[in-house]
Amino acid sequence: MTAMKTEPNYFRASLGMKQEIAPAIAADYHSGIVDWMRANGNVLPLDGITFRLAKEFGFCYGVDKAVDMAYETRLKFPDRRIFLTYEIIHNPSVNNRLKQMGIEFLSGALKGNLTFDDIGPDDVVIMPAFGVPAEYLQQLRAKGSVLVDTTCGSVVHVWKRVEKYAKDGYTSLVHGKALHAETLATVSQAQKMGGHTIVVLDKNQAQLVCDIITGDAPPESIAQLGPMSLSREFDPRKHLDKIGVANQTTMLANESLEIAAMIGAAMEKRHGRENLPAHFRSFDTICSATQERQDAIVDLVQSGHIDMMLVIGGYNSSNTGHLLDIAAATLPAWHISDAAEILSATELRHQPAHEKVRVTATDWLPKRAVSIGLTAGASTPNKAIGEVIERLAELRGVEIPAEILAFKKT
Repeated sequence: MTAMKTEPNYFRASLGMKQEIAPAIAADYHSGIVDWMRANGNVLPLDGITFRLAKEFGFCYGVDKAVDMAYETRLKFPDRRIFLTYEIIHNPSVNNRLKQMGIEFLSGALKGNLTFDDIGPDDVVIMPAFGVPAEYLQQLRAKGSVLVDTTCGSVVHVWKRVEKYAKDGYTSLVHGKALHAETLATVSQAQKMGGHTIVVLDKNQAQLVCDIITGDAPPESIAQLGPMSLSREFDPRKHLDKIGVANQTTMLANESLEIAAMIGAAMEKRHGRENLPAHFRSFDTICSATQERQDAIVDLVQSGHIDMMLVIGGYNSSNTGHLLDIAAATLPAWHISDAAEILSATELRHQPAHEKVRVTATDWLPKRAVSIGLTAGASTPNKAIGEVIERLAELRGVEIPAEILAFKKT
């Protein structure tokens, strides 16, 4: 990573045009309502309906940086073809906006007709906030294209951790989703160093690994995790002897810690407490923004000040889904991608916790006075939150004062 920073066709930080793109960023993603609420205790009281924002929500630093760099890239290279290897973040409105700006996608839902084979040295390629697998980066460098690397610093931190595990002969066990863009990139960092990897989605899968470690399950049962969860030629008889734990940065923090404790206990049972440091390592690699948003929604749902919760963000956003999991354990909660999902005062299209399909809820909004909690995943712009508030106020026949709609933070 360090060597690449000196290359003239590689950008890892701002392209030096933040001031020029600021008006477009503000127009596309900022919200006067949200700015006003931030300046007024995160509460917007209206007639018969009150909105309360979690203390931490929406765009994190890494997402801000990635989106800014994409806008800077379009401005800096107006006459060149620009490609994104994948969605820059998990938010459909942001990705659609980039496509409108003429940026082509090489994979994902917005994939066009062009592929990696069509890229040449005159093209510009943006790598998303999740990063890209090491082999993809090697291919892109060989093409001589201009590379704009928006990989989040928290993700890079995990990469360094698994690289160290691999160098020291430890298998990297990653708590994450095996096919998630970030996890694919992370395991590739260990594998490029010759290391082996396992991906576990949850505590059930972690328990299977624990049972194999302790001898309570046969080694062959590792196949239950599926081929995408294991590195090539993974041999549980050899590659479970030394394990280092890491996480996809957007997973539930408490579950990641529990999985690490489970693996540690299994390794202690197998090797003895005195030998544990030579066989087991664990570091919490959940990013601070993810942790802050999870802590904030816990505080809000336990405050007693809200009747229900709306979680706003892309349906394929891991961190957004986990915010829903937390809220839904305490009170009525719905995950919606944007204001368009609020069909009426009686119908709401949403994606339930732990499901992959949208459904329509009826009679979801009480006719009585109601207090609604709001939060958003780290890839959700403030504008989407503001539009949800405007839509709900409209359905209740309540007018939001013009000075709030036009509010600008100083």
